[in-house]
Amino acid sequence: MTTNPSFLSSTSFNPLSPSVDLSVSFAQKYLQQMKSGAPAVVGEDKFIERRRISMAKQMLTSLRSVSAKSWTKTDYLLSETLVEHGIDTDLIDPWYISGGIHQVYKLAIEAYSEQLSPYRIVNKVSPILGQVRQQVTEIDPRVIGFVAMQYHYTGMQLMELLPEGEQENFGNYVKILDDHLYMPLPRAYEAAANHPSDSVALQSVRLLMSKMTEIAERVVDRVNELYPRYRCYSGPLSSDRIRTSSIRDVEMFQVYMWVCLLEGNLHALETELFPLCVMIYPRLNVSWELVSQMTHLLRKEIGAYLSPQQAVYCEPFYEILRRMFSEEVFPNA
Repeated sequence: MTTNPSFLSSTSFNPLSPSVDLSVSFAQKYLQQMKSGAPAVVGEDKFIERRRISMAKQMLTSLRSVSAKSWTKTDYLLSETLVEHGIDTDLIDPWYISGGIHQVYKLAIEAYSEQLSPYRIVNKVSPILGQVRQQVTEIDPRVIGFVAMQYHYTGMQLMELLPEGEQENFGNYVKILDDHLYMPLPRAYEAAANHPSDSVALQSVRLLMSKMTEIAERVVDRVNELYPRYRCYSGPLSSDRIRTSSIRDVEMFQVYMWVCLLEGNLHALETELFPLCVMIYPRLNVSWELVSQMTHLLRKEIGAYLSPQQAVYCEPFYEILRRMFSEEVFPNA
């Protein structure tokens, strides 16, 4: 495994290929979400601007120690689970992970300091995190759970250094990093390149991509209604932070299913998503009943958007997803 994730090999691509079209759709989604909430620096109060720059410097200064604390927290949560699942801990290179964390969070902190839209860092961090993800999953797909959790906890601890009113602003940058590490977006783009532009699978994914966050929010809000008193490892489901993480998880499930639809098989679900969930969710006190309800609701939400032709192709995949997390597999959930 290389120790420098910044050395990326250049690749040629067809600018008219479906994979590029899909990545543009995803970028457009981010732009729509982020640009409305990105404040402009011009005319901003100088005191607020100086304070934000000072907070960014504090985060940069603390980045190394925060990353180390995140490693300790992740190791505490998952070390026993890694052994139970037969994962060789030597596969997890802390120096490689720390290098990637420092690189992408430095970009995020600088963008926050300059009040650039979070969307502006996507092109910079996506290749770095894509390569980290590819190299980790090639060794053992389950290791991505450990790596992604350390990235996530680093972002959460950096947010805690900020005043409450600023945490949500920086959280937008953290979400982009989480998305690109937890979700197999490059794999979806690669699979899309094998489809003609009018394929049912590609058209279905393009449609569902535009609705991804909307679908995730509805699923999470419905689960919260069904389990109003439920508490996971980090707090109640109804808290803002857990809701944000839950929405990210439902979005992650959707991206994995896009990969399955585009590849025409269940390999991503069987070898990566399902083992990841089995490894991580019990440690976070997320019950299988909760996950089962989420996959059931996700299948219903997806079905509401599909045309009859798209449903014929897509629904069997989502039915298998539902069954894999049902009482059929987890009878004592």
